[in-house]
Amino acid sequence: MDVAGGDSHHRNPGITEDAVFYSIYPDDLPPSASPSSVDAALHSLLLSLHSLLRPLLSDYVWQHEPFLLSPASSSSSCRLCCSPPIPHLHGKTRFGDNLEDEWFIVFLLFQISRTLPFLSIRVWDSDGEFLLIEAAFSLPRWLNPDSSHNRVFIRAGDLHIVPKHLFPSTPSLIDSLDALRDSTADTRASSSVQSALKKKISCYPDKARANMQRVTIRVPLPVAQVLKHEPSLISLAVEGFYDRDIDSMKHASRMEKFLRKEAAEGEIEMIRISVRMSRVMYAQLVQQSFQAPRCYPMPRREDGPLAYKEAELGMKVACGFEMMYQERKSAGEEVKGSTWEAFRERLDRSGCFDGILPGSKDYQRVLDGALQYYRSSSLYSRTRDTMIAPVKRIDEILASEYSIKDFNSQWLPPPDEDSWLYNGENELNSALLEKQREMEMYESKHNKGKRTKDQFTGSSSQPSDSYVKDVAESMQSFVRKVSTFEGADVPHNWSNKVHLDADQFMKEMESFLGPGAQDGNDDVDGRDSSSDMDFEDSEDESATDEEAMKGDAEDSFMRSYSDVLNKQLSSTTLKKSFIHEHNDKKATTSNSRKDIDEDLSPVDVDLNLVQSFLDSFASQQGLPGPASNLLGLMGLEIPPDDNL
Repeated sequence: MDVAGGDSHHRNPGITEDAVFYSIYPDDLPPSASPSSVDAALHSLLLSLHSLLRPLLSDYVWQHEPFLLSPASSSSSCRLCCSPPIPHLHGKTRFGDNLEDEWFIVFLLFQISRTLPFLSIRVWDSDGEFLLIEAAFSLPRWLNPDSSHNRVFIRAGDLHIVPKHLFPSTPSLIDSLDALRDSTADTRASSSVQSALKKKISCYPDKARANMQRVTIRVPLPVAQVLKHEPSLISLAVEGFYDRDIDSMKHASRMEKFLRKEAAEGEIEMIRISVRMSRVMYAQLVQQSFQAPRCYPMPRREDGPLAYKEAELGMKVACGFEMMYQERKSAGEEVKGSTWEAFRERLDRSGCFDGILPGSKDYQRVLDGALQYYRSSSLYSRTRDTMIAPVKRIDEILASEYSIKDFNSQWLPPPDEDSWLYNGENELNSALLEKQREMEMYESKHNKGKRTKDQFTGSSSQPSDSYVKDVAESMQSFVRKVSTFEGADVPHNWSNKVHLDADQFMKEMESFLGPGAQDGNDDVDGRDSSSDMDFEDSEDESATDEEAMKGDAEDSFMRSYSDVLNKQLSSTTLKKSFIHEHNDKKATTSNSRKDIDEDLSPVDVDLNLVQSFLDSFASQQGLPGPASNLLGLMGLEIPPDDNL
């Protein structure tokens, strides 16, 4: 079951890699309703959702962008979620490196659906239907990235998957919503899928609170004043610091906005404050080395490690504020930003600048015209308002009267310990073991009734040729299978896996493909195992005399060619890298010439093939790799070596 990739045919090509998208479709808003009534109903629903989620979001600090819903226009297709003109609410949240933001949003959407069961909710990201990835071991086999479009929804507190028997081909969004609203259609996903998802979000909202870190920092007075009134702006400060470049660091070197000297004494006022941020933000601050600007006051290390740590963290936050403020202010004034760059790229793709030399007067004239058009668009207005909104808010806060006396009597709660930053190995190992148990349960579920390792080795001391024959036939049958540019065409009816003990397997292969098989028994496919790797069976057993003479001539040439080749290879080490055929007569020969002939005896192709597989599997040291993947496709399963 492959659900890891997104649906490249249906997903918005402009989707960002670190953002989660969501849309909410109410049942009681038909597309035929008047626009005014639809807008009123959507705003009423939006207010209800804000009231519902306010207790959960009051003290949460988002990494980049908050969970935010807004009404979508019902007169045209939605640019954000690519929905047809259906009344709905939608939103996008950029979570960056903090995946907890994404899963917290999933929890919020499930909470909404439990409280308001008449809503159908979609959520996806750059990986596509990432909810299915979490429940990959429990999904039906027909469900894959190509068939999951418009099928996965959250409704009434459960995950719903529109089944294939209702819509054999990809359904439209309207058809899927109708199926969800139809009480006779069973769209609820299986219990195992529900359990996997609810296990993932069951730790919220407690996990969201535990993901917050309270830190004591020492910052300039303007920074303290901003964080006192808008504590959520800490995320933009950390983002400005973490994503800094050479240009933005020039602003940090001057600190024109956030360093204010006392007029009488000429000293910079520094304040100790307590702030809350996500653990990811804290790690981004702590783990990066950054030299304080010359104009920034820093204590001496002799003052103690605690005081220096508070001042260093505060310096990084203050520099982040300065870089963020100046960059956003400049972008708002000069029409910079991602939307302008995207607009300009579309002009390039449309051929607007074809035949015009970059930097020329004609090029600048066309660019100025495009800039004027962009400035008059609603996209520019929305982008500019979003870009400079924090700048305006900071200016408002710092325009009011404030002084150091406002912070003298404040009580600072103790900072949270940060041992998790250095002792995360146990948590990682626990997560890996949990995933390993899920895989083992999935394998055991699909291997019921199949032969085990004990069945392969057997209780008898005699090797079982039938199992070794299965192994050899599986290998050669896999090689003969038709393949295309998309890869090997693995038969779907290979249900009997062969469980393999490596040491016992090599012994049995040697006995099976060795002299015993050549003396009186046929080998795996009725051919001598020492022959060249020719897997084509002869279709005409009654060859003509002319063909036989031609075959004898070819055999004579090949023997002569082989003798010359063996003579040339006798002085190299290549002969030691392969396993050759041996018999009892050769084994008792002591003559040096005969030893050389024995070393250059025909190579046992099958035995070398198996030995190469086992060597490659052993080099993986129990981890996934090409050998285990290929053996799995052939239906072979090798248990891990206890010595690894």
